[in-house]
Amino acid sequence: QVQLVESGGGLVQPGGSLRLSCAASGSILSIDLMGWYRQAPGKERELVASIASRGSPNYSDSVKGRFTMSRDNAKNTVYLQMNSLKSEDTAVYYCRLLRRDWASREYWGQGTQVTVSS
Repeated sequence: QVQLVESGGGLVQPGGSLRLSCAASGSILSIDLMGWYRQAPGKERELVASIASRGSPNYSDSVKGRFTMSRDNAKNTVYLQMNSLKSEDTAVYYCRLLRRDWASREYWGQGTQVTVSS
């Protein structure tokens, strides 16, 4: 069983930056695919960024060039650095772990609110 806890959300002005963290209670394994998702009011949850153990992160077109995802397996933590924030980035941000073993279990954090407003 893995528990994910997000932190780092808050209120920021347009053009500002925030850094989200997602800490796992158990170990993040090399087979795990980590992802950041977000859900704005009245909208479906959407994938923002994802990263495997090896290779470069993948980003949605809406955040490419502004957000950077990274993972630190030794600290069992993934991060999302968000720069040049826009009002449309306002959402609850969730961390997801997909364990790519025979069971394909997934785990979600409780979410952290990001509000971009002047």
